[in-house]
Amino acid sequence: MKIALTTSSQTLDGELDKRFGRAPGFLIYDTERNICEFVDNKQNLNAAQGAGIQAAQNIIATGAECLITGNCGPKAFKVLQSAGVKIFSCDMDSLKACVEQFISGGLTEISDATVESHWS
Repeated sequence: MKIALTTSSQTLDGELDKRFGRAPGFLIYDTERNICEFVDNKQNLNAAQGAGIQAAQNIIATGAECLITGNCGPKAFKVLQSAGVKIFSCDMDSLKACVEQFISGGLTEISDATVESHWS
């Protein structure tokens, strides 16, 4: 299974970024092969609008089956949900702790956006 985490780190030793669309990047952790791949998201850091939708499309393109982040807006949530990506909100800082919590069943899947749209 591939898990996407919002971060600026290229390893599981980093910290979770609580933003989704404007996170510096995504660490894609493959639980079966125990490897990580970093996907840059810098093009969305200063985007006037559409950062969440573009970030969601980037996550889908990686083949990730779930996303662990702090918050997810409504437009990104809909794009991810329609592609079958499960979204989990996590308030821990450590990427390793987030993954451990996920694997042990300690994270709850969110059923709706956790923040309002910036461009409603």
